[in-house]
Amino acid sequence: MSELPRSLTRLVREFRRFPGIGPRTAQRLAFHVVTRPRSQSEGLAAALTDALATLTVCSTCFCVSQGDLCPVCSDPDRDASTLCVVEEAQEVFLLEKAGVFNGRYHVLGGAISPLEGIGPDDLNVRQLVSRVEGRSAAEVILAMDPDPEGETTATYLADLLRPHRVKLCRIALGLPSGSRLQYSDPATLVAAFAGRREM
Repeated sequence: MSELPRSLTRLVREFRRFPGIGPRTAQRLAFHVVTRPRSQSEGLAAALTDALATLTVCSTCFCVSQGDLCPVCSDPDRDASTLCVVEEAQEVFLLEKAGVFNGRYHVLGGAISPLEGIGPDDLNVRQLVSRVEGRSAAEVILAMDPDPEGETTATYLADLLRPHRVKLCRIALGLPSGSRLQYSDPATLVAAFAGRREM
């Protein structure tokens, strides 16, 4: 048997749409789903169906939400004058778990990547500018990933928002906690020294 059954081929194709999933991993996941006990696979299908039926995107910040507004946007105790811009929704949950930020968020939905054909119009940039123009934020923290796409996006947003006279910050980058200096790459060391602070 040289070809996969049609429905299994379709399942593999759908798994390949996930970020970071290549052809072999997609095939391994598909086989895992169809060969494990049926009750487990049905549980996965039910969880996916439930998530698609009950989850949406917050109309203000574009984070995952179970209603029109996410819990952060609907919380009157959050600092509405500070806005943290992130690439993806899961980063909001990471920052919330860390408890390092008490303002509001804005999820771009990705980063500018010309090689992948992703430009500013493909992201929630226009909505970010509208929020800043509406004077709802006095400070914007750009929390993009420290990779070429993240740096490009942060630079683009800073140039776009600077005329609106809002305080612009970039999260500090550098050595992760518990790491050793000898294993750090040059870009990390440059960021660590540039972001040094007085003790």
